Amino acid sequence: MTARVVSLVPSATETLLALGADVVACTRFCEQPDLPHVGGTKNPDVAAIVALAPDVVVVDEEENRLEDAQALEAAGLTLLVTAVRSVDDAVAAVGALAAAAGVPGPDLAVPAPPAAVVGRAFVPIWRRPWMSINADTYGASVLAHAGIGLVTAARPERYPTVDPASVEPPAVVLVPSEPYAFSDAHVAELRALFPAAVVERVDGQDLFWWGTRTPGALDRLRRSGPSPR
Repeated sequence: MTARVVSLVPSATETLLALGADVVACTRFCEQPDLPHVGGTKNPDVAAIVALAPDVVVVDEEENRLEDAQALEAAGLTLLVTAVRSVDDAVAAVGALAAAAGVPGPDLAVPAPPAAVVGRAFVPIWRRPWMSINADTYGASVLAHAGIGLVTAARPERYPTVDPASVEPPAVVLVPSEPYAFSDAHVAELRALFPAAVVERVDGQDLFWWGTRTPGALDRLRRSGPSPR
């Protein structure tokens, strides 16, 4: 029996719809204009969600606030909490989503990462200040599966603030389309900061949205990465 699902996680919403789940509402950040919206990821309309009487509400440890999850639980709703920091986590989360929604789960064909990286990348995710990602993130795991390392992999923070002048010179700078809207001027700035690197725009959803898109994202990012040396 299929379940009525409210998803407060853009990646999960995309995946649930691809699986044929009955998604009755989502956030305005889920890029699903044909579905009812119940606020944002950080400020969901708890009353509107409760009124929909869903069988399950999908939330994520990183996308959503603890206090909103607690309010939904206090209202008697069942939550599915995702915590995706790797490609393996993403595969497991897709299976959990399918089970919670009462729909068949896909067989995601995800290849193992290569034994060695072919180059290392700098991945900016914000400007003023510059920020990047470390190894304990889904984006880093996706890149590792594509044979791409990170010059910020060992930073202690998962999303460190960085001084570009202090990082190891990368082979490639991958400029994602989100979460920050980098302009052509920012790309030119990165080219000036890293004159020996290839600076290339990539789809931020391929880097940071997990789920049924993951196998295709890996393939696309492999083609964006540095060439073997």
